[in-house]
Amino acid sequence: MRICGVDPGLQRTGYGVVEVDGSRMALVNAGVVRSLSSAALAERLRTIHAGMIHVLQTSRPDLAVFEALYSHYTHPETAILMGHVRGVLLLAAGALGIPVAEYSATHIKKAVTGRGHATKPQIQRMVQMLLNLPAPPEPDDATDALAGAIAYAHTLRAPALQAALQ
Repeated sequence: MRICGVDPGLQRTGYGVVEVDGSRMALVNAGVVRSLSSAALAERLRTIHAGMIHVLQTSRPDLAVFEALYSHYTHPETAILMGHVRGVLLLAAGALGIPVAEYSATHIKKAVTGRGHATKPQIQRMVQMLLNLPAPPEPDDATDALAGAIAYAHTLRAPALQAALQ
């Protein structure tokens, strides 16, 4: 199974694709879709949408995993902007017929590191180890996306957990 993790962001949207075959997990690709902060919001969203369509078409995942929105933003405008970004990313997956799973950030961290409040360096090291990479993935947005894909991959090994999440 091929899983694409997505870490939504207005400036940088991270993506990470892993291939899962039994107990083996391998990196397919990872990176970020960038938008220019000087561009108008509509143009930034178009860039993010087009970039994600390209990633999904070239990597051909069976499923996309998104980090769920954190609902207690100190800055409501940030939450609204993130909602816009998530909307165009979900539209990209939906337009290509790719099913979507969503996990909270703490669920992803716990699935990858065993701790729901793991630090960025802890997540980077575990992603590096689990995917047998020579160095921690960069940037953080791609690491977070890979962590989401890995979190879903863990549910494949536990059918009861997968059923409970659907």
